[in-house]
Amino acid sequence: MKPTFVQWGGGNIGRSFIGQVFSRSGYHVTFIDIDSKLVETLNEHKHYVVEAVSRDGLERLQVEDVSALHADWHKEVESAITDADLMGVSVGKNVWPHIARQLAHAILVRHKRRPDSPLDIILAENIHHGAAFVTQLLIPYLPKHFPLSSYVGLVETSIGKMVPIQKAHTPLVLRAEPYNELIVDKKGFHNPIPDVADLHPVHPIAAYVDRKLFIHNLGHATAAYIGFKAHPEQQSIAQVLEDPSVFMQVRKTMIQSMEILLHIYPKVFTRKELERHIDDLLMRFGNRALADTVFRVGRDLRRKLRYDDRLMGIIIRAQEIGMAWDRIGQAYLAAMEFIALDEEGNPFKSDVELIDELEGLPLYEAICLASSWSESDLPDQLCHTIAQACALIPRYTNGH
Repeated sequence: MKPTFVQWGGGNIGRSFIGQVFSRSGYHVTFIDIDSKLVETLNEHKHYVVEAVSRDGLERLQVEDVSALHADWHKEVESAITDADLMGVSVGKNVWPHIARQLAHAILVRHKRRPDSPLDIILAENIHHGAAFVTQLLIPYLPKHFPLSSYVGLVETSIGKMVPIQKAHTPLVLRAEPYNELIVDKKGFHNPIPDVADLHPVHPIAAYVDRKLFIHNLGHATAAYIGFKAHPEQQSIAQVLEDPSVFMQVRKTMIQSMEILLHIYPKVFTRKELERHIDDLLMRFGNRALADTVFRVGRDLRRKLRYDDRLMGIIIRAQEIGMAWDRIGQAYLAAMEFIALDEEGNPFKSDVELIDELEGLPLYEAICLASSWSESDLPDQLCHTIAQACALIPRYTNGH
């Protein structure tokens, strides 16, 4: 009998990455989702296809033996989690508070029926300190002395797979890049780490979460912001990276962030492996077949310009340890003027509102507002110092 993997969240990452990886390693995968059409379609067909697109062409990966439950089917969800051999969740940080009560109740039911079978949950999210975040959400819905830390293994991950906006009109076909490396916290499991081909256990996971945010996400966003500034008429990330000036600016920005990470994690990464990682990412960013857009990669400025996100997050660390961050600052300044349009010619509404709010403000006030500095516990003087340094950074122009 096949082992069962329960995947809460049947979105792009849930199906094209997590569900696919475990299905291909011999698991029956049961998805939990709120999308009625998705649930109905998966239960009718019992399979779906991931189109892995690269410069080498298209490979169709058939994901077999899957089923689905609607999140509103509480008893069925409880039973699935009770019987699961392993579980994953990929719903996004903002949705977690809405599933915490139901997940906690399902964990309670499992504990009553199978007290000697701890449950490992792969947190397929890019969330700093994800296990602590989820623990704080679950605790209010569990009895006071419930053994959460010993019964549930909250396994943090670093999710690097790129999945563009889907154009297919059926839940049975998704398009994604071929990359399938699922980096997990080797210390997070209570049960033996499963023998899954694409699973890569690491320690410390925090270093790899930072690598994802401050090299991968930073580089991708930089390509969008610098690429838009240089070529506002181009829609795809691959297209703007074909400009050698943009490509080199993005690479140098990623290298600058790499130097900061090497200082923070001297015993985890080597310069050689991080440079190889950067060059692999740039090749993946340049995947024309993926058709990823400047709009998608750069949009949502209120999140991406925050003090704890891909650009300002590493600027703050660099400033605190006295390292250079001028190239990253140049990308941040370009982001503050980012007004790319989607394929229908529409801007991202929240971004337009933010750009309007920044209009006419002194640079210090604009940076503090864009970064949501007031929501942090960081000193105002640090924002002021960063803004003063930004004022000395030349704005990016094509060729510089």
